[in-house]
Amino acid sequence: MSVRRRATPATTTHHFACIACGKCCYGWLPLTLADALTQAGRFPLAMVWTPVPQTSRAFDLTAQLGTTVQLAKRKRVAVLIAPTAYLPPSFPCPALSAENRCVIHAEKPLRCRSMPFYPYRRAADQADMLVPRTGWVCDTSVSAPVVYQNRGIVDRTDFDRERAALLAQAPILRAYADTTLQHYPAVMSRLQQAAQNPATGRFVVGFWSFLRQHRSEDLVTFAKAQHPVLIEFADRTAGLPTLAEYHRYYQDAAAELVWFAQRA
Repeated sequence: MSVRRRATPATTTHHFACIACGKCCYGWLPLTLADALTQAGRFPLAMVWTPVPQTSRAFDLTAQLGTTVQLAKRKRVAVLIAPTAYLPPSFPCPALSAENRCVIHAEKPLRCRSMPFYPYRRAADQADMLVPRTGWVCDTSVSAPVVYQNRGIVDRTDFDRERAALLAQAPILRAYADTTLQHYPAVMSRLQQAAQNPATGRFVVGFWSFLRQHRSEDLVTFAKAQHPVLIEFADRTAGLPTLAEYHRYYQDAAAELVWFAQRA
């Protein structure tokens, strides 16, 4: 899961160890395209669009991993388009067992393998990723391994694998974004609204909108895997006012897949 940014002391060495508490296995999970398609039978999928202003230090990397869009009044933003396991913050990952263990550890998504680091951010800007969020019990004591030193990740293997996958898929997502913004004015309107509030500005678009354009995937196979997941989550969120937005998304997304899911 992505981790919110926090201020940290200006130290050069950071220790970290996961104790498998499962606290980070709740809510949204950004995925690579490959992981999203592989896990279509487990996660309810969506595309999350996040505009980043030119004044942000994340602008250049976001443009590299996503796209750039010219808005009104010469305002230019970078836009990250992230395939995402779209889970309410109170919902655990479907792969988290009652004992807080990952039941798909051997095949878990790259995002989970890279934790606590976040490849949507520069390697030199990762220090606050090592500060546990409220309620998390990650081991950051001096007895834990040194994982970050002098603004560098000690073992970059998983970080680099995820970053490479994100860079490889960027042209595909860029083409998807360009076509969507050209032909669907409502998405451009939502992007402009989101860009007005960079701190919270992001919005969700159906994952099916991507597959309608990217026809290299077997739509029937995908629909047969994803449709029952969406129905399950629609049932789990039914009648819960605080999760009404999620419930509507699951219902609408499931409705788009019905025809393909029913194919022989």
